[in-house]
Amino acid sequence: MKIIAFILLLSSLIFPQDKIKRSGYRISPVDIRNVTVNDDFWLPKIKTIQETTIKYAFEKCEEEGRMDNFLVAGGKKKGEYRGEMPFDDTDLYKIIEGASYSLVSSPNKELEDYIDSVIAIIKTGQEEDGYLTTWFTINPQKPPAWWVKPPSKRWESLESSHELYNSGHLFEAAAAHYYATGKRNFLDIAIKNADLLVQTFGPDKLRKPPGHQIVETGLIKLYQITGKKEYMELAKFFLDIRGDSTTHKLYGEYAQDHIPLLEQKEAVGHAVRALYMYAAMTDIAALHDDEDYRKAVFTLWDNVVNKKTYITGGLGARHEGEAFGDDYELPNLTAYGETCAAIGSVYWNYRLFRMTGDSKFMDVLERTLYNGLLSGISLDGKNFFYPNPLESDGVYKFNRGACTRQSWFDCSCCPTNLIRFIPSLPGLIYSVDDDTLFVNLFVGSKADIELGNKNVRIIQKTSYPLDYKVTLNIEPQITAQFTLKIRIPGWSRNIPLPGDLYRYANKQNGKIKLLVNGEEQSLNISSGYAVITKLWEKGDKVELLLPGEVKKVTANEKVKDDRNKAAIELGPFVYCAEEADNQNFSNVFITRNSKISVKEEKILSEKTKAVIIENDGNKIKMIPYYLWSNRGVGKMKVWLPLK
Repeated sequence: MKIIAFILLLSSLIFPQDKIKRSGYRISPVDIRNVTVNDDFWLPKIKTIQETTIKYAFEKCEEEGRMDNFLVAGGKKKGEYRGEMPFDDTDLYKIIEGASYSLVSSPNKELEDYIDSVIAIIKTGQEEDGYLTTWFTINPQKPPAWWVKPPSKRWESLESSHELYNSGHLFEAAAAHYYATGKRNFLDIAIKNADLLVQTFGPDKLRKPPGHQIVETGLIKLYQITGKKEYMELAKFFLDIRGDSTTHKLYGEYAQDHIPLLEQKEAVGHAVRALYMYAAMTDIAALHDDEDYRKAVFTLWDNVVNKKTYITGGLGARHEGEAFGDDYELPNLTAYGETCAAIGSVYWNYRLFRMTGDSKFMDVLERTLYNGLLSGISLDGKNFFYPNPLESDGVYKFNRGACTRQSWFDCSCCPTNLIRFIPSLPGLIYSVDDDTLFVNLFVGSKADIELGNKNVRIIQKTSYPLDYKVTLNIEPQITAQFTLKIRIPGWSRNIPLPGDLYRYANKQNGKIKLLVNGEEQSLNISSGYAVITKLWEKGDKVELLLPGEVKKVTANEKVKDDRNKAAIELGPFVYCAEEADNQNFSNVFITRNSKISVKEEKILSEKTKAVIIENDGNKIKMIPYYLWSNRGVGKMKVWLPLK
């Protein structure tokens, strides 16, 4: 017993450093198994995913043949491939990923058993050597989409076949399932597939990158679980050969495969592909301590944030190619702003925060989270936006043939991506770095945190984002000295986004207050975080009071679609005027002297705050952007004419 106790003690001392080494980042998220969310805003949304959307999406997959494809590929059922896309396999993977995160906070034996049954079906479709792409196994000469060139062998049409994209989501989902349950049934399927990729691709083997990126971050997650460096090195190989015409025929700008990756200074092409690639680049920069990768990542981030980001955090200006536009090309009616791109932005910006500890990345993340991401799902959890425009005329069918949310799509990447993301949200709230605890997001919660060799419980009480007071009760197991860093949001410091793409026309008048045990403190802000270093005792209380004032936002003059217009913000929310609240929609505008007030409102089941704008007796009601289109088809504007 003494030997076992010693081994356990030794492993507990070694594991934190090993974990840091394998992630490459000094700043680590607090394990979501140790975070309990009790928040009035986010908990209902997580529960909607858990109780409604996961079941709904699994049923849709069953109806549309996603499960059958694995059974047909494995010879357990007769038939042809069902579905419109070569990556339909990933819908199941992403739902399993979200369901796995759901099991962490809400154990559910019935759901866990169902997931296991789906994993068994997936295993049926895996070929003996680990290959797993059902459409190819069923009939490689009959791809499901017209734009996939029928290949004569595996990996021949990687620019469009999505074979490696399928692997990437498989790896991400298997890592989440193993993390949540400790079971290897899904992980072993993923490892078998990853080993095949290692055998197939490399400097002296097949030298072709994926058309659609994500296999890179998936491989890195498998490396972090298994310690197999071959996975990490293959991820880097896929990035290194991108844009290298000596290794393969280039796919072009659409797939960020036009010039070598480290020479890319502007975000171009398919936005989701780009963001997944940028996340992988950031991982490699951290894991390899690679200065060239780091510089490339920050250069691309500057371009995205300073010239290509919508006020909602949305990314992607063009429907054609689901792509970034030119610098400052940010149309409103025809904006794309794919939900998946918003999710990719959150993943990327959180990595950049973990690398630097700078709050500007969390500010971009928060703006995206509360606006361009959350808008992707309806309040009932069963209807979805693929694109997220900033204006609607009630006629233009921007959302894959509709001008409101749809219940499903032939390409259902966005609904399933929301399912995989929202249950993982608790992992973004708190982070640690040695003896420093970061409070990144204001979400009512309790967390038990290992801080160096100290155990600390933090209890966060807040009604954010509808109220701007945050109370933190700090309960160290024993009296201990450490540093608490609390993010002071950019919106409260008169910074809508880093850079000069947007600015506030009216500056914040209210004061940011920070109190420790009832005594106001002078603000010591470093990299956007209020820093408090002290000897903490049980019962210590920190209060943050942010000024909640309505702001008018104007855009850089180079954004031609937003000239002589203003947007409205309150707290982290971007607001919009919707026809459901404003029958005389042609008379929706704002002046420099408009009277502005705030009132509590209820949109269907959702409590919120409406902003009322009065122009000579004409009242305009505005609601948070994420809530629009829950009450039927109608007109909407984020940017109001400024008269």
